[in-house]
Amino acid sequence: MLSVSKSEQIILDLVRPLSEVEPVDLALATGRILATEIVSQLDFPHWDNSAMDGYAVKFADVRSSTPKHPITLEVVAEIPAGCQPQREIQSGEAARIFTGAIVPAGADTIVMQEHTQRVQKNFVKIQIAPTAKSFVRQRGAYARIGDPLLAAGTILNPPEIAILAATGSSQVAVYRRPRVAILSTGDELVMPHEPLKPGQIVDSNQYALAAFVHQAGGIPICMGIIPDDRAKLTAAMSEAIESADLVLSTGGVSVGDYDYVEAILSELGGDIRIRAVAIKPGKPLTVAKFNRDNRTVVYFGLPGNPVSALVSCWRFVRSAMAKLSGLPPAAWQPCWSEALTTQDLTADGQRETYLWGKWELIDGKYYFSLAGGSHSSANLVNLAGTNALAVVPVDTMLVPAGSSVKVLVL
Repeated sequence: MLSVSKSEQIILDLVRPLSEVEPVDLALATGRILATEIVSQLDFPHWDNSAMDGYAVKFADVRSSTPKHPITLEVVAEIPAGCQPQREIQSGEAARIFTGAIVPAGADTIVMQEHTQRVQKNFVKIQIAPTAKSFVRQRGAYARIGDPLLAAGTILNPPEIAILAATGSSQVAVYRRPRVAILSTGDELVMPHEPLKPGQIVDSNQYALAAFVHQAGGIPICMGIIPDDRAKLTAAMSEAIESADLVLSTGGVSVGDYDYVEAILSELGGDIRIRAVAIKPGKPLTVAKFNRDNRTVVYFGLPGNPVSALVSCWRFVRSAMAKLSGLPPAAWQPCWSEALTTQDLTADGQRETYLWGKWELIDGKYYFSLAGGSHSSANLVNLAGTNALAVVPVDTMLVPAGSSVKVLVL
């Protein structure tokens, strides 16, 4: 068996990031990964503008204003947002201005409305002296033409979408999403809508893995249940390898009489790099590499037990998906944290053990609490609400309650 860390490195070394780029409308780009660096085509702000409703003035005119001795200025213009000022402000003059409006030439400071008193129709008293250049958003203060705004490999979330819109982009170049084929193996499996007969099991893996792939930014290609028939399984695996960038199959990777996956991978020309990992749950993990038409396909033969399949995805496949998708190297690594365990964590000490539960911040400290019930790899019921896995290292049989534990945040 290979160690968890060694297996992780082997998998990452197998994966080649996708290079295909496609344009998408900005409205549909949320969650996609930027393929090219975005540099500013404009100054931000585009021009000097007001951060307040008030009056645009020359600072030299109002620097000595006090409530007892206010300075009176003539109001010679009104500038709403979106309008071009029509004249320059001279000494002794002010312009009524609104938030976002262009600061007129000659003015260098905004006096907020609350510090003024309008007198008659065309005059205003400045009752409190502002500071120089107050409430003026200077042109180019946030970014100048040619400044980098977003790096390639950035996930496009609402803030990034806003930046792209502000640059005038209606479309954006993103990496193609990975296509991930998913197949379940086993004569005992049935679909959720089918009546359950004695000895049969509903195939939850197909749905769980499709949700995992979707959440990881990929396109799941669900190929259904493949019976324990060598010819049918060979045909299905061959189709998956030819049609996808990555393949996830569940079941058929142990040492039973009907566990055909590893043998078929070899027959199809796969370079098998991993056969078993010293992890619990998830020991029977098969990973193979295929070269197809100048592209690399990585095949994951996952355990059939639902918890084992998901733990394998969280620990290994998610990192592979991150690299495949075009994310930068920092995003390939799992998200680790330290927490205080609220219960004793036990293991057999022979394999790196992952226990599922909840990770939460309480009074400034992170805590991990085990999910209730059995921690059997076949028990998916208590996975509900899981957001972290606590790690019990090899050669450790007990992490006492109150101790610090390494946590994989999901």
